[in-house]
Amino acid sequence: MNINFEHVKTKEQIQILADTAKTVWHEAYKNIISLNQINYMIEKFQSFTSLVKAINKNKYIYYLVKDDNVIIGYIGLHEEDNKMFLSKLYILKKYRGKQVASKTFEFIEHLSRNRKLKAIWLTVNKNNKHAIIVYKHKGFVVTKTQITDIGNGFVMDDFVFEKEIKQKY
Repeated sequence: MNINFEHVKTKEQIQILADTAKTVWHEAYKNIISLNQINYMIEKFQSFTSLVKAINKNKYIYYLVKDDNVIIGYIGLHEEDNKMFLSKLYILKKYRGKQVASKTFEFIEHLSRNRKLKAIWLTVNKNNKHAIIVYKHKGFVVTKTQITDIGNGFVMDDFVFEKEIKQKY
């Protein structure tokens, strides 16, 4: 595989990201949360309109994860408090288990190191057992748990993971 990362900047790229999110969220969460919550979260966090707002107003950075020119997933990042928040990391089901996540973590760590950040942190649903295994394998540790009310009667029940970034000298 020839994994590369395309910085999302244009409206066309944002639409591709939104379409990819719709597919991958249904794959990732179908056995974890209800279909109603999946659809609500896609609309609230990953629709075209919400992505434009996240990028322009809230300064989130998105990358399409590609194998050559084929989109196989995406990541969303946000720098805050001298740390990188890994808001989104989703790989389409048929590309999982092929070292895509490893190459994606290398990219995120490199980006964070270049920005002189001290850590990467993320949240993961407590029932997303596969993701939890991957994050622990990559050196992330649980720092706390949190329940976040996201509206419409839904909550996110998550572990918060963090990994220190060691600067190379």
